[in-house]
Amino acid sequence: MPNPSELPEPAAPTSTTSAPATEDGRPLTAGVAMLATAVAVISLLVGGLLTLVNMTGHVFGAWPSPDSLSQGLVGAAMLGTAPALFTVNRARLWQQARTLLYPLAVVLVGLFLVSLLDADRLYLATGGNIVPVLFSLGWLLTLGALTIAAAVLLTWQHLTPATPLAASTAPLPGWSKPALAVLGSSWLGIGAGLVTRPGFWADFVPWSTNRLDAQALGVWALALGVGILGALAEDDLDRTRPALLALPGAGAAVTLVLAFRAPGVDWSSGPALGLVCMVGGLFLAGASGRVLLARASAVTRGT
Repeated sequence: MPNPSELPEPAAPTSTTSAPATEDGRPLTAGVAMLATAVAVISLLVGGLLTLVNMTGHVFGAWPSPDSLSQGLVGAAMLGTAPALFTVNRARLWQQARTLLYPLAVVLVGLFLVSLLDADRLYLATGGNIVPVLFSLGWLLTLGALTIAAAVLLTWQHLTPATPLAASTAPLPGWSKPALAVLGSSWLGIGAGLVTRPGFWADFVPWSTNRLDAQALGVWALALGVGILGALAEDDLDRTRPALLALPGAGAAVTLVLAFRAPGVDWSSGPALGLVCMVGGLFLAGASGRVLLARASAVTRGT
């Protein structure tokens, strides 16, 4: 008989349960990343053109304006957020880019709707020089195409399977949350007023505007409010990297246009003071966020 010690040991039982999925979130789809890059390129070209021409005091855009400042600010917002949009394709997860992509959707849909609903005010309808007429046609067609693409791609993004999202690695400090709530609510409230009741709220803009000017500025204000409040709800500095770049970028471009067109602004008015505080808030939120993120990353590397 064989010695019992020489008998082969029984194989360990194989587990039939799979290992738990890594907490990872929802992968960012290639289509959404391509959309962000396409909008960034268009924003650089169109935003740069609107900014440069309107800073000289010449009104240029898709519709007539009583002052070049409004359309210059629309261009500045496009130009200032373009660098942040280029960083979206570096994100691995949807959660790492959504605080910038939700505001992007607000801008695309909002500008398209206000341009379409007031199409009779565009140069395409009122006529005039061939250059602004063609620009207004391209403005409407491009916004329409991007709006459709955003609706399809963002819907597909939300249908992409996801695993549970990992816990926040760099939460916002408690002292920053009240200030972000006030800043985001201010931009959101003013934007909602300008979009829904431009005839009333345009009187509070400290320079000459018309209906389309007020609504276009309101759309951008809405988008800023959505982005800031979205970052507050995200409560994770690491997942708001693109938004932290967009805030000071937009603030810098807007400040540049306001500086060049300063004589057209009623700086003694309350709304002008409020605008200065709100634009300053963009710089402060972006800069402090970058500093806090750098410190959190250093602590993580140290551990």
